[in-house]
Amino acid sequence: MKTLMRAAALGLTLAATAAAPAALAQDAAASDAMFRATTLNLSAYGETKVAPDMATISLGVSTQAATAQEAMAANARQMSAVMASLQKAGIAGKDIQTSNLSLNPQYRYQQDQAPELIGYQASNQVTVTVHDLKKLGAAVDATVAAGANQVQGINFGLEDSTEAENAARLAAVKALAAKAELYAKATGHRVARLVTLSEGGTVSPRPPMPMVAFAAARMKEDTSVAPGELTVRVDVSGLYELGA
Repeated sequence: MKTLMRAAALGLTLAATAAAPAALAQDAAASDAMFRATTLNLSAYGETKVAPDMATISLGVSTQAATAQEAMAANARQMSAVMASLQKAGIAGKDIQTSNLSLNPQYRYQQDQAPELIGYQASNQVTVTVHDLKKLGAAVDATVAAGANQVQGINFGLEDSTEAENAARLAAVKALAAKAELYAKATGHRVARLVTLSEGGTVSPRPPMPMVAFAAARMKEDTSVAPGELTVRVDVSGLYELGA
């Protein structure tokens, strides 16, 4: 009985050992077949344009004084006025976030003399998110009027870019397939199948508008500043197998 059991176990071992090279041989054959096949490795992109529905503003207050305490106190007073004006313009407190706070000594430099300390500069910067673009102009006017003297610009964006990205994906795949058909026809082949498809997506927002230019435009009577459109782009690449 023991001899029969050993023989059976040996038979299973030999079968498994034989199956492994067979599987490897099949994989190698598939890889070799793909190597011998005529393929196209292509890339394409799709774009969709959509109106923004939100914006972020980067602004701040910079103050100077003879002492560090005076500079910080003056900055706090001026920044409090800016924050209050933003909330009065309809911007929620949760949408106002401090992004930078600094205090730096200021020196006067003269040739062949040691630097002379002349005071301190305090800076406080915040990033403001505006979810209702109808409030954007009022928010900008409010900050400038309240004393914001450091402005970086306005960036427009999307609260949810999923729909725009999916539209760009469909356009990208359609462009990729059209390119594959074109190359296949030009080389006397036909597209047999899509083997692989990969994506790399980017959202290309409208360049930020300088805050000074925006505020100047707002101050002109009957002048409005449009947020324009955002371009959402998705890049794809694919490997196509061609047939005769």
